[in-house]
Amino acid sequence: MIDDQKIARINELAKKKKTEGLTDNEKKEQKKLRDIYIKSVRENLRSQLSNITFVDAEEPLTDEQKKHVEALSDKLGKEYREVHEKGN
Repeated sequence: MIDDQKIARINELAKKKKTEGLTDNEKKEQKKLRDIYIKSVRENLRSQLSNITFVDAEEPLTDEQKKHVEALSDKLGKEYREVHEKGN
C-alpha cells in the first residue's frame, strides 16, 4: 500500500514538472514513485477481484450473500470516497 507522503510527493513532482521541469534525479524519483503507485493499485485490484463471487442470476441470493455484497459495496464506497476527498 502506498502512503499519503508518497502520493503527495508524486503530485508535487508532477506539478513541478509542469511549471519548471525536473532534474534527472527527480525524474528517476518520479518514475520510482509511479511504479510503486501502479503496483499498489494492481495489488488492490487483484485483491478485490479475488473476492468476487459469481452468482447464478436465476437463483435468489441468500441473506448471508446479501450481507456480503452490502459489506463489499460499503467498503469499496468508503475507499473511493477517501481517495477522491484527498484529491480535492
